[in-house]
Formats: sequence, C-alpha cells, structure tokens
Amino acid sequence: MTLSLYNTLTRWKEPFAPIDPANVRMYVCGPTVYDFAHIGNARPAIVFDVLFRLLRHVYGADHVTYVRNVTDVDDKINARAAEEHPDLPLNEAIGKITATTEDQYRRDVEALGCLTPSFEPRATGHIAEMKAMIETLVENGFAYVVEDHVLFAVAKMDDYGRLSRRSVDDLIAGARVEVAPYKRDPMDFVLWKPSAANEPGWPSPAGIDGQGRPGWHLECSAMAAKFLGEEFDIHGGGVDLVFPHHENEIAQSRCAHGTASMARVWMHNGFVQVEGEKMAKSLGNFVTVRDLLASENFGGKRWPGEVLRLAMLTSHYRQPIDWTVTLLEQAEKVLNRWYGIIAGYPEAAQFPESVLAALADDLNTPEAITAMHGLADAGRPGDLLAAGALLGLLRLSAEDWQAARASGVDIQTETVERLIADRAEARGSKDYAAADRIRDELAAMGVALKDAKDPETGDLVTTWEVRR
Repeated sequence: MTLSLYNTLTRWKEPFAPIDPANVRMYVCGPTVYDFAHIGNARPAIVFDVLFRLLRHVYGADHVTYVRNVTDVDDKINARAAEEHPDLPLNEAIGKITATTEDQYRRDVEALGCLTPSFEPRATGHIAEMKAMIETLVENGFAYVVEDHVLFAVAKMDDYGRLSRRSVDDLIAGARVEVAPYKRDPMDFVLWKPSAANEPGWPSPAGIDGQGRPGWHLECSAMAAKFLGEEFDIHGGGVDLVFPHHENEIAQSRCAHGTASMARVWMHNGFVQVEGEKMAKSLGNFVTVRDLLASENFGGKRWPGEVLRLAMLTSHYRQPIDWTVTLLEQAEKVLNRWYGIIAGYPEAAQFPESVLAALADDLNTPEAITAMHGLADAGRPGDLLAAGALLGLLRLSAEDWQAARASGVDIQTETVERLIADRAEARGSKDYAAADRIRDELAAMGVALKDAKDPETGDLVTTWEVRR
C-alpha cells in the first residue's frame, strides 16, 4: 500500500517514505494547559490519532513513535492561576492549574477515542534541553543577547518563511509583531525572556544573570529533538500554527542542528467554526469538549464521545468544518445503524481494502466513511468492525452503545475503574478537591459511587452503578 500525505512545506501530496521504516516518528503540538479543551483543540487530537493508527497498521505498532507535547509554562497559565488561586503563591497555584487541566485534557481526548501517544512531555521538564539549544544558537551567531532576553536573528536564515510561503517583508506587513526597542529586526523572536519576581523562572542561559523562562516556540524544537531526533518524519498541528509557531520551530531547529529540515512532512488541519460562525467567547458559541460530553448546552443533550469523533471525521482534515447540532445528529444516526449491524458479532475481520485505500490517500476520512456505508449495506459486520478500528470507531459493544445514547456518555468499565483509582489516590494524599472533581465527573457520566468500609479490613471500598 502506498501512503500519500499532503505536505504544507511543498504544497504537494507526496508518497510518504519514512527516514527509517523501523522507527516512524511524528510530533504534534499539544495543549496549553490552562482551561478545558475546546472543539478546535479536539480536531488535531482526532486527526493525528487516525494517522497514528494508520502508521501503526502499515509499519507495525512497535515501529511508530508519536509525541504530543504539553505546554505548562505560558502567560495564560500564570493569569489563570492568579485568578483561580489568589491566596496561594503563584508557582503553587500554577502547579494546581496545570495538573488539573492536563488531566482534564487527557480524559476528554480519551473519551474521543484517541490512543495515548508514545510520549507526552511537559515543557517544564525539558528546560535544560531548551537552554542547551539557546547556547548553541548564540555561539553560532543565529541568536543574540540583549536586555536579559535572547532573540533569534531571522535575517541570519536565508529561507525563513518557506513554510508559510511568504517573504520576511510580507510577514512583517501582515503579522502582528511585538514592538520592542531591543530587537535588531521586527521579525526576531524570543528564545528566552526574564521572569518577574512572582513568575516561574529558571537560571538563565548565555551568561544572563537572574531567572528567566523560554519562549513558546523553543519547547517544541527541544522536545522533538530529544524524543525523535534532529530530523524526523511528520510534524502536525492546526493551520493556525503555520506562522509563526511552526515557521519559528523550523528556523531554530535547523540552525541549531545544521540540518536541511526539521520534519520532512508538515501537516495542518483546517479551522473549526460553530453554526456558521467563528468560535469565540464573545459570540457565546465557545464549545468545549467537556461541555459536549457532560452538559446539555449544545443541542439540548449530552453527546457520546464517539459521536463527536465521527462528526469530526466527516470532513477532510485539511478543510474547514462547521460544527453544528445537525452534524452531530447525523453522526449519531449513522453510528446507531452501524451498531445495529455489528450487534452480536464477536470479532473484526481483516482491514477492508476500500477503507485502507481511502485513508492512504492523505487521510481521506470522508471517503473511508463512505466505504464503511458500503460495508454496512452489504451486511459485512466483521469488515465494518475492522474498518471502525482504523478510524477509532465502533469501540463499544452494541449494548454499551445504547447505554451511551441514553446517558449521552460512552461508559466503559475500564475508564470508570481508572477514575475511581485516581479518586482513591487523591483521597489518600488528602487532595479532597481533586477527589470531589472526579466524583462530579463520574456523576456527569451517569455513574454513582458508594463508599463503604470493608467490615474485615476496615479499608474504604468504592462500588459504582450506572444511573440513567
């Protein structure tokens, strides 16, 4: 099977040839952990999960490495932490916000049927690698130190702007660039900046006294190099990241490592709008994944994660998608039909060629779904199950699907038991606020808990039941 992927860098759909077929490597920009993931954040999680599944099928599960980072140092995190925990020292408040939000994100994308990436590194765990990259860039003349900042000198890179296909002059004219008197050039971007007294900080590199913290772009370059090498196969994210984030990643990575590329293939998913409008809190149409899963604020009901996943896959990943109640209703109707066909069928068959061919053509999920309709029409439940596995669909039993439709939530015993274990751990460490949040989350899923002491050991035992 020939796998072809559209490469933003070349603007062509190209046959995919990994650098090392025994270790296919992919990096995708992950969440900034300060708030619930919105439906726009869910799109890259779902899209690149499908690609992860396809790569594992083609090259073998043990031969694919998928890295999705967690940004846990950011001005938005600092502001949220100060707002939520005004009585705590800022660093302690930041720790609480990032731990809680990262956990929320993982649970939400798990509910969407996403596999766990091979690695999910946190930015704050890799400051040393970022500082080492800064030292190299300064030493080689690609970055400079001024007023306790380290900035990348864009003029030192001849083909800066190649990913976005715009010249530096065009980028200056069309972009909001930070006006700072210490910059040599308006397009120069921050690799390191000083921290205020109450902000998180680390000893600064490049001979700078005092504490500082990395710029946003640097973390992805440092962590990608650590986990995937100086050059790797695929880098993914939303189309909004093409400039400046991915453009700057390429610049600092190539100049630090002296390589011809950072990633060979750059893939970007399109925007998500809601009911025909750009999603914005000011418009009142800001939709989070948690809201869709656990409340009745969108369409008057709670939606199973599998409905959200199928709805997202009905549009090609490079195209914009309009997130509507009608779209979700149609996805639920399709899943109800498919689950009716596979009811009582115990196992999947081999992966159908029609579905594989669609996905191999630049992740053409609409065509793959059309092929699944053909399998359903032909009464081929085993093939339908196998196709579902490639797309992360049809994960439940037919009975659990009906229960999910009734409650609006995909309830899986493994997930419930893990959450109960997380709650027990939180109670054991006396983090009662976290334990209460988990109880509330389970209640939103329709799961009721009952705590009781074991009469023989005195240990606390938690049992659960589903209430519709």
